[in-house]
Amino acid sequence: MPDSLVDLEARRNAVQSQISQLGDMRSGSITGTGGRCGNPNCHCHRAGDTGHGPYYRLTRKVNGKTVTETFSSAASLTKAQREVAECQRFRELGDQLLDVNEQICELRPVEEISPTAQEKKRPKRSKRKSRAK
Repeated sequence: MPDSLVDLEARRNAVQSQISQLGDMRSGSITGTGGRCGNPNCHCHRAGDTGHGPYYRLTRKVNGKTVTETFSSAASLTKAQREVAECQRFRELGDQLLDVNEQICELRPVEEISPTAQEKKRPKRSKRKSRAK
């Protein structure tokens, strides 16, 4: 049985309430990079060594350009991970809000509005002659 209009409006209010409780957020993705350096005497070139890193970076788009931020400490990485997760939660809640609103729009009855006298009148044709050559 499909949800009633009242149930859907309650769900919409619940999603809006969750959106209002979101904290700091930022878009982008966090990735770890690492590897071997150019110094052949470095430990990273020994067999079985995992190399340098991982170094974590946040990558995101700003005005159409890719911006990368490297984290200076584990605390700043943890903070950024929390903010990116909050942004992902915001996107999920936004999708839920759109979904429930579409269902509400489908269920809400159409209200017939009678046209006013002004809307009923058709505009009169111009009596001016065109300057066509």
